[in-house]
Amino acid sequence: MPEPLPARRAVADPPGSQRRARRAGPAYPLAPPRPLLQPPGGRAAAALRSPAPRRAPARPRSLAGLPACLPCRRRRRRAPAAPMPEPGPRMNGFSLGELCWLFCCPPCPSRIAAKLAFLPPEPTYTVLAPEQRGPGAPAPASAASTSSASAAAQPAPQQPEEGGAGPGACSLHLSERADWQYSQRELDAVEVFFSRTARDNRLGCMFVRCAPSSRYTLLFSHGNAVDLGQMCSFYIGLGSRINCNIFSYDYSGYGVSSGKPSEKNLYADIDAAWQALRTRYGVSPENIILYGQSIGTVPTVDLASRYECAAVILHSPLMSGLRVAFPDTRKTYCFDAFPSIDKISKVTSPVLVIHGTEDEVIDFSHGLAMYERCPRAVEPLWVEGAGHNDIELYAQYLERLKQFISHELPNS
Repeated sequence: MPEPLPARRAVADPPGSQRRARRAGPAYPLAPPRPLLQPPGGRAAAALRSPAPRRAPARPRSLAGLPACLPCRRRRRRAPAAPMPEPGPRMNGFSLGELCWLFCCPPCPSRIAAKLAFLPPEPTYTVLAPEQRGPGAPAPASAASTSSASAAAQPAPQQPEEGGAGPGACSLHLSERADWQYSQRELDAVEVFFSRTARDNRLGCMFVRCAPSSRYTLLFSHGNAVDLGQMCSFYIGLGSRINCNIFSYDYSGYGVSSGKPSEKNLYADIDAAWQALRTRYGVSPENIILYGQSIGTVPTVDLASRYECAAVILHSPLMSGLRVAFPDTRKTYCFDAFPSIDKISKVTSPVLVIHGTEDEVIDFSHGLAMYERCPRAVEPLWVEGAGHNDIELYAQYLERLKQFISHELPNS
């Protein structure tokens, strides 16, 4: 018999959440966790082959905890963050020490967000144009058993790449840390190029043609502490199983994207990715599904609040930055970063919310609150016993995505 799921501990839900959760409808069958999206080889694949998802150690609740996402099990080695101050007399829910810790030098929302939320890893890939490689230059070695190779040319795009390079001219080169888990054939289905944001940052973009005849394309905003090189294998596994192409990008300061991570750059980045997907590949909004994971739900909600699309998928979303750092926060302050909870009510597209009930980074109450604010929320997926890093390892994750994309969207 399969092993039972881990016992559920108490989750700090908002008042009345149990009643609202029951009203959401019957939960999807909670099958015992089994490895999904399991490509051959690689250390990441070995982690996926474990009999049960491994729980990340509990950490103090802060925005610095946002990097944990499945495709990257390893975090960038860095000096330990300064500890939170000891609690003292409180004012509006915050102690004086907490306020000083939050606003020290300089006190502006974008700097606070950059200080607490963004952890760009060392780049795991490079993108080279033909003039950089030179004629007949051999491809450098990659992480896979095959040497790293260039992405194959795709059908002629409607927009040239930045700097005048021709269509499909850039080549993708992966390092060992990218943990490439497929063969040359799959790598040939990946196209990389550069775009330019409204804030004049160069944006690294990736188009993974998993299902050429598919109706839908996912505009995927990944989690923290990973880049496109580390996500590439995951995109191929996901897209081929849910029958969707995947378009993704690296935030400013991540991977090959220039600039520095900030909240404003985050919104400009997804705007540029949206425009590139529409103009370069001719994908219409009714065929675009916005998918945001963890901190990637922030630009996803922002874009969905301004543009209508086929659907929105929010994977472990957060209400706002301050609510992650200080769970007792009940309203949005002017200095709060990433106020997705105030934007979600403006989203008119169907929204699927996915969250683990044992999420130790972004509490389950965040996903529940976001679901309840959605005007067109569909039945959510609450994964019993799942944390922040392991939702993809549960069988109902792919089952729910397939049902939503293949059956619910065409009939909506």
